[in-house]
Amino acid sequence: MEPHGPAFPGSVLFGCELTASTKSYTFQVDEEDDSDHILALSVVCLTDGAKDECNVVEVIGRNHENQEIAVPVANLKLSCQPLLSLDNFKLQPPVTFRLAAGSGPVHVAGWHRIMHREDASFEEDDDLSEEDEEDLPPIMPAKK
Repeated sequence: MEPHGPAFPGSVLFGCELTASTKSYTFQVDEEDDSDHILALSVVCLTDGAKDECNVVEVIGRNHENQEIAVPVANLKLSCQPLLSLDNFKLQPPVTFRLAAGSGPVHVAGWHRIMHREDASFEEDDDLSEEDEEDLPPIMPAKK
């Protein structure tokens, strides 16, 4: 049974650790899955045992032409920037995180958001009906 029930989108905490011995991690979903998946990254940070060296984290994914690309998203160093907020940086799986430089450990954290396609059939409200627009007060210019 799904944690939020079958009719609601779900979010599951995501995390992986990149180290000198485990330099990459691939996040992927089952291609047969009938859901849309988004990985929303919130933070990349150095964890206990990190050395004061540059740790570069790359994201490897696909561009609009379905070609593989690698993009550095963080350059962390214990003494000056041990953590970087990614503000829910959204990616579509499959995506690979790679420690391109440094020995880590670097922790990548965020949310795996799941939206079931068959549940997207709910009726959306129109923006505002014309009747509602008449009830809105006029927009006033800003005071200087």
